Amino acid sequence: MQADAADELVAFANRIAEDNPEADLWEIADGILSGAVHWWLFANAPCDDPRCEDCESIRTAELRMKTLRDLIARMAEDSEYYHSPNDENVAHA
Repeated sequence: MQADAADELVAFANRIAEDNPEADLWEIADGILSGAVHWWLFANAPCDDPRCEDCESIRTAELRMKTLRDLIARMAEDSEYYHSPNDENVAHA
């Protein structure tokens, strides 16, 4: 399900970019990210049982943010776009 959702979101972003060739890609990306973060926080709100073991890592806003940051770092590092040929720290022969 996660891969399908990601694919749909990328396709949606591509449609926005194609339909708005004058748009700044960073603005589109920021809007997509804003919506994704908003939805992730909604979907990962803890349940109403204060002793719920499944919710232990997301029991507070700070814990949810730590979980989200860790997830973003892992997903970014797994992305084929994590490194760019234009990165300042890329070695050139």
